[in-house]
Amino acid sequence: MRYRIYITFLAFLFGIASVCSQEKLTITENVVIPDTINKTAINPLAPARAAFYSAILPGLGQAYNKKYWKIPIVYAALGTGVYSYMWNNKKYNSYRDAYKQRLAGKEDDFQYLDDARLIQGQKFYQKNRDLSAIITVALYILNIVEANVNAHLLQFNVNDKLTFRPEMQQNDGNAKQNVGVALSYQF
Repeated sequence: MRYRIYITFLAFLFGIASVCSQEKLTITENVVIPDTINKTAINPLAPARAAFYSAILPGLGQAYNKKYWKIPIVYAALGTGVYSYMWNNKKYNSYRDAYKQRLAGKEDDFQYLDDARLIQGQKFYQKNRDLSAIITVALYILNIVEANVNAHLLQFNVNDKLTFRPEMQQNDGNAKQNVGVALSYQF
């Protein structure tokens, strides 16, 4: 079994080496670009521009990449984070103000709670408020990273010459299915 894996791996490496040696390469400004692959012009600044736009205004990088369906998802995620932060901050302030009023000897809105419960409520909502802020910032950063990665993937060469597909063949020796992977490149 182990020898089959080694032989398959060596055959795969040999196939890649033979494909790479058959391609014509040209050198342009110290960058090696294969002639058979590079059919369209690539804008190397597009990913940076998409990330910059997304950093300025969330969702603008997705619009730059022409992935308009992602914009409502970005705003829903950021809006949920901001709403959660504001709600937890409001609850934290109400518990804190009630505790301050109680310490001053005034009547507060939480007469049914004792001092320990007011302190516990303050800590709970303060922790959730801080967690909401961290999650909102993480979602903002994720928005920027997603726009950048999507712009990179838009420039990825996807053509019909290169195929990668799973294959199943029946083994004649034991009548079981063998699973494999076929990698083909057409010149």
